[in-house]
Amino acid sequence: MRPEEQFEILKQNVVEIISEEELLNKLKKSYEKKRPLKVKLGIDPTAPDVHLGHAVVLKKMRQFQDLGHEVILIIGDFTGMIGDPTGKSETRKQLSREEIIENAKTYKEQVFKILDPDKTKIVFNSEWLSRMTFEEVIKLASKYTVARMLEREDFGKRFEEGRPISIHEFFYPLIQGYDSVALKADVELGATEQKFNILMGRVLQKEYGQEPQVAVLMPILVGIDGKRKMSKSLGNYIGVNDPPDEMYGKVMSIPDEVMIDYYRLATDVEPEEIEKIIEDIKEGKVNPRDLKMRLAREIVKFYHGYEEALRAEENFVKIFQKRDLPEEIPVFEVNSDKIWLPKLITQVGFCSSNSEALRMIKQGAVKINGEKILDAVDIEVSSPVVLQVGKRKFIKIVNSKNQIVTN
Repeated sequence: MRPEEQFEILKQNVVEIISEEELLNKLKKSYEKKRPLKVKLGIDPTAPDVHLGHAVVLKKMRQFQDLGHEVILIIGDFTGMIGDPTGKSETRKQLSREEIIENAKTYKEQVFKILDPDKTKIVFNSEWLSRMTFEEVIKLASKYTVARMLEREDFGKRFEEGRPISIHEFFYPLIQGYDSVALKADVELGATEQKFNILMGRVLQKEYGQEPQVAVLMPILVGIDGKRKMSKSLGNYIGVNDPPDEMYGKVMSIPDEVMIDYYRLATDVEPEEIEKIIEDIKEGKVNPRDLKMRLAREIVKFYHGYEEALRAEENFVKIFQKRDLPEEIPVFEVNSDKIWLPKLITQVGFCSSNSEALRMIKQGAVKINGEKILDAVDIEVSSPVVLQVGKRKFIKIVNSKNQIVTN
């Protein structure tokens, strides 16, 4: 494909390219010399799961891959032991190498739900970072000033507020940037919050006599709460390894106002069709619930296949719609196959104590999947269930033990 055509594809859904002119020129050189661009993405395995927030950048990486470029995924086993300070108001807890390696096991398999395994090069940044001498580290540190580090918003804010900043945190952007030097990267991908770290790569490549990489910054996908960045620690995430029923149900719980963002960033629906969906919503030609069901179908299909998407939709309709439940139900995770009903009601916050929950049960105010429960029984939660207390309190209970883990 000609460079100009590649450029138009790669611009889709991107927040910022630094710079567009440089990217187009690199694409032209690549085309003329028949040399694919080296496109890098670094992921620190600080948790064992990849979710749809990570997938936004991975899907852009797949576009580069499909256009014939060389994709390099860096597993940050070295940087992960420091912990990315981006957006943090205090020093992050450092993970052990054992924790990092354990998390990395699942990362390598999960990313191949999006990337082509035959065209993906996976490297660990400890391969070059752990070999650096102290002299080389000092030389690296001399390339950047403390004043410029404090221009970074999170560092600057902590400094102004008198919160501690550990010296090792300054090394995080430096060594992430050095990854680009080690690989001679042409392009680095990342979310907008990674802008400082990615631009560091450009600075260091110039310092080490290399042509600076292009930064391609992707938007951040909000979680299923519709408010905060998708994150496992916040419990508002959809994992790429979530079972089909759970994935479908989580998508159906997102607020209507973020639905288009999910269409753009989490599906393969063509941009022209998404624009038509927006027009249909404005003109009232379509029911938002039907659009959300299609969205859930598209996302499950991408990760589990068409048949599983249809089956998940059938199950959702059977369990939820036919019982006159609200369209948006929050999700609560438990870590057991059975749980005592009064305890469950208290844990989700619908009652302040087990004794109050018992009274609600005896009054007939508690339902599981639409069925009234009159006894304080153990509830089977090996598969998702909907707990209702009173007329307006609903919550979907999912079992975190059922997350698929690939070793």
